Amino acid sequence: MRYFSSVPQMERRYSLGPYLAGAVAARAGDEMSGPALMLAGFAIAGSATEASSLLAGITAAAAVGGPVLGVLLDRAERPGRLLACALLLYAAGLGTILMGLGRLPIAVSVLIAVFTGLLGPALSGGWTAQLARVVPRAGLSRANALDAMTFSVASLTGPALAGGVAELLGAPVAVTVSVVLIGMAVPSAWTLPVHAGSARNGPATRRRGRPSSVIGSLVSGARVMVRRPYLARATLTSVICCVAEGMLTACLPLLGERVLGDAGRGALLLSCAAAASLGANAVLSRSRHSITPDTIIWIGALVQAAALAMAAIDQPAVLIVAMIVTGIGQGPQLTALFAVRHREAPESLRSQIFTTGASLKITGFALGVAAAGPIATWSLPAALAPAATLAALAAFPFRVIHRRT
Repeated sequence: MRYFSSVPQMERRYSLGPYLAGAVAARAGDEMSGPALMLAGFAIAGSATEASSLLAGITAAAAVGGPVLGVLLDRAERPGRLLACALLLYAAGLGTILMGLGRLPIAVSVLIAVFTGLLGPALSGGWTAQLARVVPRAGLSRANALDAMTFSVASLTGPALAGGVAELLGAPVAVTVSVVLIGMAVPSAWTLPVHAGSARNGPATRRRGRPSSVIGSLVSGARVMVRRPYLARATLTSVICCVAEGMLTACLPLLGERVLGDAGRGALLLSCAAAASLGANAVLSRSRHSITPDTIIWIGALVQAAALAMAAIDQPAVLIVAMIVTGIGQGPQLTALFAVRHREAPESLRSQIFTTGASLKITGFALGVAAAGPIATWSLPAALAPAATLAALAAFPFRVIHRRT
């Protein structure tokens, strides 16, 4: 009886504040690590192709790691402790990549990045999937908006720290700072609430209605994501937008060097987008509107397409405006995507839906980075024009899937 009665008290003690603080730290470290790795690779190897290969490597494996991590989080009685271990291993992987730069062949560093990237979804979908256990259902909408804003805050501070620290102390120090930030999130993850069902009714109740094997859970989660049209089209649009975003990110060091005068300033452009994203979310959350999250997702894709077309113009002022417009499209789109996932995902598969969605987005981002890196070295407009086209096409699934259903 003491065990059962103590669980509600423990869950009440864990408020939204520690969740948001841990999410900001982990996601800021993650947002900082990508540009920092690219700048470190660019500084040591002197090649945009090798620099982008590091970022592509650490993001490419998410397609495998995300679904499996989600199943394990759904099945764990204390998902926060599993999440904390994933954060520690991810930070350790970043440190290993840093120590290997300049000492190991670039292929070995990319391989280490691939293994590290298996845990990447823990910093995004793994956190957000726990939100429904932190706040009551009545407060989930507001908490969802705040959670989405942590991505914007992280996107604002992470690249700014990466660029600033890289200019002042060097790119390797920027990678080290990102490792420290991710480590700071471990206590918040470790103390996340237990599964309510597992504590009050026992493991048998928690497993009721759920496939008995990990493979069965993976199949069930994939079936839900494909067969629920609102979830399917939101996921597909967000993944295509992430491919375009990855192509833009691969161009940033060269955009910074050729348009703004320094490669490190390219990472600072991401902060412009993040600030606009945060502002757009704040305005949207305060306004009374009747636009559905589904509509916001495809409108956000078209806004990003227009911004990417502007970024191909070789003018500093136009480039900065383009990054601001990019953030205006990205911020509300992410909030709307989370709302659709919370609305459509079954409770027993919630973590898997979030981590699988995150892993697909990360993998799409990696494909964009890998594709645009070599092209950007030859011609920046030739890399940015396909990115704008992809972002425009990302709105298409909302027309096709809606008609079929």
